[in-house]
Amino acid sequence: MNALAMGWERTLLELKMYSREKEAVFFNFLFPILLLVMFSTIFGGQFSAADKAAGMNAGRLFLPGLIAAGVMLTSFQTMAMSVTVERDDGTLKRLRGTPMPPVAYFLGKVGLVLATSVAQLIALLLVARFLYDVQLPTDAGRWLTLAWVFFLGSFGGTVLGIAYSSLGTARSIGAVVIAPALVLQFISGVYFAFKDIPSWLQQVAAIFPLKWVAQGMRSVFYPYALASQEMAHAWEPGRTAIVLGLWAIGGLLLCAKTFSWYKRGTT
Repeated sequence: MNALAMGWERTLLELKMYSREKEAVFFNFLFPILLLVMFSTIFGGQFSAADKAAGMNAGRLFLPGLIAAGVMLTSFQTMAMSVTVERDDGTLKRLRGTPMPPVAYFLGKVGLVLATSVAQLIALLLVARFLYDVQLPTDAGRWLTLAWVFFLGSFGGTVLGIAYSSLGTARSIGAVVIAPALVLQFISGVYFAFKDIPSWLQQVAAIFPLKWVAQGMRSVFYPYALASQEMAHAWEPGRTAIVLGLWAIGGLLLCAKTFSWYKRGTT
């Protein structure tokens, strides 16, 4: 079998293993969907008739941020935690000693992230559209923006998660990953309107990719007039692409530099 075929087989295996990890499925896959349902239900009554006439409701308000959070959870958090566990329990060491080429292992991880991320995105869009009457984009340009922001965010999150896995052990990785990920969600416009976050925290969030994924998604689903509420009073698609691209390239280089098949202290 060539590397691509083995990568496909590895992807199927990764999906089977992922589906058996109930905690991972809930917190990484279902959590953003459940939050969209909860927030849309709780805050739905706070929107006036004028807001609804303009196409703005609770579902539309929270959808971009939760898509961005879903990208981070299914790529960065999933990779950081799963690779750490596989390294510490000896799975990677055993795989390294098999005829399977290393690229097939990484293709399997990429396939896992793509499959779960796309499935989660589709679920979020279906829930938003049919349960909460969220207006979806009608022009190709916005869908194209959704595609490249989604791809850059998922790719960057995957390689950064693999690189980040070297910072912890199987026992500590949960806290090492979840704590900073949760903080970033709060300051990047996932749970609150970004304009309501203190300006110094906005500047901190702008260093990291999650803020730019969320901003890119807002440019897809929000009315054009709301661009004035961003930090630069514009959607900044060019800067979004540059920042996410740099994080993706930097994460890839860092991943190549730091990745190890063996648990620390062993060979």
